Amino acid sequence: MRDDALLTSTIGSFPKPEYLTKARAALAQGKIGEAELKAAEERATRETIALQEELGLDVLVDGEMYRGDMATYFAENTDGFAVSGLVRSYGNRYYRKPILTGPVRRRGPITVEWWKWAQSLTKKPMKAIITGPYTMMDWSFDEHYASRREACLDLARALHEEVRDLEAAGARWIQIDEPALSVRVDELDLAIAAMAIVTEGIRARTLTHICYGTFEQIYPRLLDLAVDEFDLAMADTGFALVDHFGKHPFTKIFGLGVFDVHTHVVEPVASMRAGIEKTLRYLPPERVTVVPDCGLKTRTWDEAKDKLVHLVAAVKQVREGL
Repeated sequence: MRDDALLTSTIGSFPKPEYLTKARAALAQGKIGEAELKAAEERATRETIALQEELGLDVLVDGEMYRGDMATYFAENTDGFAVSGLVRSYGNRYYRKPILTGPVRRRGPITVEWWKWAQSLTKKPMKAIITGPYTMMDWSFDEHYASRREACLDLARALHEEVRDLEAAGARWIQIDEPALSVRVDELDLAIAAMAIVTEGIRARTLTHICYGTFEQIYPRLLDLAVDEFDLAMADTGFALVDHFGKHPFTKIFGLGVFDVHTHVVEPVASMRAGIEKTLRYLPPERVTVVPDCGLKTRTWDEAKDKLVHLVAAVKQVREGL
């Protein structure tokens, strides 16, 4: 079997340890400085990478310990944004909503130095991860642009610069998250145009992550997004989208989400294995990457670890059976 068959990875975020959460609160209260917070973020990043290596994952992430919300973090580091108070994302999860107040311009590298440092901690490939232009636009208030399209495409041009610099720094896997895409079928053409700008001329393996939506409404047109791989939430719907691959073949690399990150239940190895085996009826193993449905930040550290242990075990069983 090829070395790139059924690679394992995660979407990006990991649970933040209590000492890091306390450090952030202490910074906000003026009890510690930026240096102390960064030390806690680096410690948490090292622990996250060590865990992934211990579990035997193939493509690693830094755990996003230096980020808060995925949209707010990029807004805080990009010209043309202000940040408002808390708004509810879902359930009891809140984020500080960005506000577009002027023309979007990239101030400078946002994630490049963190990615370079994280990659230096492992010999395995480290994914670079940014939030995509459509999601940044959709999750922000707009007080500047005349249209959603104008805002989205300006964001795409700014984020292309970040992707270009990540590739120049050595990133071989670059993920552009677009979770907002799955709920706005009428704007799929806009998202496709924006992604084409973000990934133009990029030779690294590009991915997008889209979670918890009605993919059947945007499939197979979804495949026109200019990326090499799609990481999609599948477990929460019983791998329903896979049933469409017989009629409309999946032509890219498929990042198969095999467990739901919004439940405390640790899914059995057998259910993950069944999802992988169902997918392999339609795709060769070298075009399937096995991942969680979404980022792991909403789970406890033990839940995240146990779910990933089962993911790795399921992949091992399938590999042995091929």
